[in-house]
Amino acid sequence: MSKVSAETIKNEPPFKKSKIKMPHTFVIIICMILVAAALSYLVPAGEFDRVEDKKTGNTVVVENSYHSVENNPIGIFEVPLAIVHGLIDASDTVFFIFIVGGVFQIINSTGTIEAVAARVGKTFMNQGIVIIPIFLTLFSIGGFTIGMSAEVMAFVPIGIAIARSLGYDALTGTAMVTLGAAVGFTAGLLNPFNVGIAQAIAEVPMFSGMWLRGIILVVLLIATSIYIIRYAKKVKKNPHAGIVYDLEKEEKHENLDISTLSSMKLNHYLTIFVVLIGFSFLIWGVSKKGWWMEELAAFFLTLGVIVGFLSKYGPSKIASEFVQGARDITFGAFIVGLAKGVVVVLEQGHVIDTVVNGLAATVGHLPSSIQVLGMYVFQTIMNVFITSGTGMAATTMPILTPLSDLIGVTRQTTILTYQLGDGLSNCILPTSAMLMGSLAVSKIKYQEWVKFFWPLLLIWIVIGAVFILIADFIKY
Repeated sequence: MSKVSAETIKNEPPFKKSKIKMPHTFVIIICMILVAAALSYLVPAGEFDRVEDKKTGNTVVVENSYHSVENNPIGIFEVPLAIVHGLIDASDTVFFIFIVGGVFQIINSTGTIEAVAARVGKTFMNQGIVIIPIFLTLFSIGGFTIGMSAEVMAFVPIGIAIARSLGYDALTGTAMVTLGAAVGFTAGLLNPFNVGIAQAIAEVPMFSGMWLRGIILVVLLIATSIYIIRYAKKVKKNPHAGIVYDLEKEEKHENLDISTLSSMKLNHYLTIFVVLIGFSFLIWGVSKKGWWMEELAAFFLTLGVIVGFLSKYGPSKIASEFVQGARDITFGAFIVGLAKGVVVVLEQGHVIDTVVNGLAATVGHLPSSIQVLGMYVFQTIMNVFITSGTGMAATTMPILTPLSDLIGVTRQTTILTYQLGDGLSNCILPTSAMLMGSLAVSKIKYQEWVKFFWPLLLIWIVIGAVFILIADFIKY
């Protein structure tokens, strides 16, 4: 989606210096499918009875209904078929991701996001430290609406230029852009790629529970603003105290001229207006009309076409941008289908309910607070191996949803443990495209970023734990 070239990122030092190599996410998921197949031989087969909840319409497991069934082990030659079945079963989600990715590329291609960032930068350039919370808030909007993640690296030079002009350093500029998007993505108010997918799997109304996620967003923004401001003030007072002081000496005469950035044009204002009206319409649709995947996909498709025509794109240009966006999101879309293959194997082998029953028996006697924190820790650990939010939702939510029903944790709280576990640690993982791409553009070394960020990560994790406990206490 962003316009940063792959060659630029590839040639930057942070990637060369990083010696940590993880297997490709597809490889990890295929290994999980093979493990699931092995479990069909090792774990006794069993199932729960399921009924439809008359109040919510959700399919729920019947407590104490677990019973043994005939074993159905999945052979190695059946695994490829299970993968295909997973892609077919998840087809509505996969195509939804393709459509949303294509539409967001149309919006990005109009230059509206760059123009808004430049306009904000020019307007508040002389306002001092206030630029930090403003930029954090601005990019958090991109995070919790269009799921802005890796594409944020395109805006890092703007953040660095503004930070340096105010007497701060590249680390401050990088942080106020990337961490803003990360906070928004994690809070996920209207993010179709994490909360949207998880709620669809858990059969919870799309984008419901937004009020608590809004509070989490505000708290994370405040905590992050205070943390960056303290660092920025220290750097301005004593540049030698900056973590990237050596970089600042090297880059002293190399900076982006803010005055050369794009200005706001009529099509940018029209795009902002249409997107705001569109998302208001989306909230009405999901809350009042019960819109689901099909309606949401149709909505986004319409939104993309309207934005394209307002930007004076012809039909071919709209189609071309749409295809590029769909192509760029292929990785995330296919992860959902592959991850569904894990569930297919567990279900066909009649193992998934045995796993859930075992987990319920293990943690069922523990206090509820320990149970939800355990889910939170599990999701955070899983994020190390599956950095895709959509992929992790497809992998973990089918197991945690029935588990939460059995142990008395609400599905909305379970989704919250997923989204916080998935999002908060992305800004320190060397496998994160958003992080490593941003560091490549800024020329900040990975170890320098870790030195800066790890105290804030601990603060974020504690904030996440507190909100998960609150959600469990109020039966969110």
